[in-house]
Amino acid sequence: MALLSANAGPGRAPAAPVASSWKTFRRATAALLVAAICAICAAPASANALKLGEEAPPLVLHTLDGRSIATRDLRGQVVVVTFWATWCSFCNEELPLLSAFAKRHAADGLQVLGFSLDDDVAKVKDVSSRLQFPVGLLGSPWAGGYGRIWRLPVTFVIDRSGRLAYNGWNDKQPVWTRERLESVVAPLLAQPNKEPPER
Repeated sequence: MALLSANAGPGRAPAAPVASSWKTFRRATAALLVAAICAICAAPASANALKLGEEAPPLVLHTLDGRSIATRDLRGQVVVVTFWATWCSFCNEELPLLSAFAKRHAADGLQVLGFSLDDDVAKVKDVSSRLQFPVGLLGSPWAGGYGRIWRLPVTFVIDRSGRLAYNGWNDKQPVWTRERLESVVAPLLAQPNKEPPER
């Protein structure tokens, strides 16, 4: 038996049953829930919009020593952006390699930025003390236009003009090797800097 609202009475037409209103409310709530889930699921799809040769999405590294380094401010340099964590064994293999490469090619205009997904600052500081590039905490698994960081390590390369030159989501084998650095990054470093000098 459907419940009637309190407005129903003698001489009045019965109001819409409360049960019907409850059903409408549930349908509306379900529709909002589905829309929210779709929005959440679509968010990582922004990483699908990454296109080689197009402008790389901006990122800002907030380093452990308090600096802010924006990828857009590094035009004229080749930028390697790497996402890692101290608990990731593949990351621990890759970081020393990236560090040595960063040190060797700093004068050529190479900048490596390390975004850690750790919560434990002490562990990140310990690892970063042995690296030749700046490190900061990402703070959340979301990295703007690079999408949700769901796999580690993952690395992207931005050329001197600020364009995406390498998309780490396409890697079947995400751990970088010396050979990959030489084949992907070294040719970009060999290209002249065409950016106008800063005033």
